[in-house]
Amino acid sequence: MTDHVPAVLEALDGSRDAALTQVSGTQPMLDRPVKVRPPTRSFVKNAILARLSLQDLAAVGEFLEPIVLRERMILQEPKRHLDYVYFIESGLVSLRIVAAESILETAVIGHWGAVGASLLVVGHLSTHQSVVLFPGNAHRIGVEDLRRVTKERPEIREHLLRYVQALTLHCAQTGLCGVRHDREQRLASWLCLASDALGAHVLPVTHDYLSFALGLRRAGVTETLIRFEEQRLIRKMRGVLQIHERKGLEQKACGCYKLLSGTYALV
Repeated sequence: MTDHVPAVLEALDGSRDAALTQVSGTQPMLDRPVKVRPPTRSFVKNAILARLSLQDLAAVGEFLEPIVLRERMILQEPKRHLDYVYFIESGLVSLRIVAAESILETAVIGHWGAVGASLLVVGHLSTHQSVVLFPGNAHRIGVEDLRRVTKERPEIREHLLRYVQALTLHCAQTGLCGVRHDREQRLASWLCLASDALGAHVLPVTHDYLSFALGLRRAGVTETLIRFEEQRLIRKMRGVLQIHERKGLEQKACGCYKLLSGTYALV
């Protein structure tokens, strides 16, 4: 069965780099490692799958199906049954709460995580909306297939539960951050977290989206980004933002960034 793993997954070996080139027109970030443990399987880009033993990866690989993530694709809706769990290989997914005609982004999910993994803990109904923000690739597995595999192989479940705990902290910390920290800190923190999740310094993100995601006035977002650019922390281009001085941007971020990046690193 182990021989089946490369056949299922190796097609995505270069998918992350290709997806980043397609999104931003630049090469992926090379000078700063993403703050997660090094992958143990070179042909797997998703951090959760990369940490599995070859035997566990083979067991999951029997059911994995590659899928292209297109911008604005909805992967899950609140209060609806989810058919698949998506292990993100490249791109970025926005996790949101939708209530009373309002939307609040609570986390972003990139190659370190999986969309829908929390259903292994809370049941069949989704509580969030998940929307593809930056296009990329993923592997998906049927929820019932994953339940069956994790029951037979508890180590897989343990890996997923550790990630779910980190994601739960991320969602809770976002709420606290929104009421405790100022605009500059929150914006710097979001940019650093998104950069880590995407594995790139170049983010195809607009002022409008940052205003939406953080619940800030667009004029305030623009003012802060201009200040960051004057300090040479970022470079702004039409529809694209490039992080120029990463260490300096991290220093601008609130403590939420350090807490969350450290938590994901321990998953």
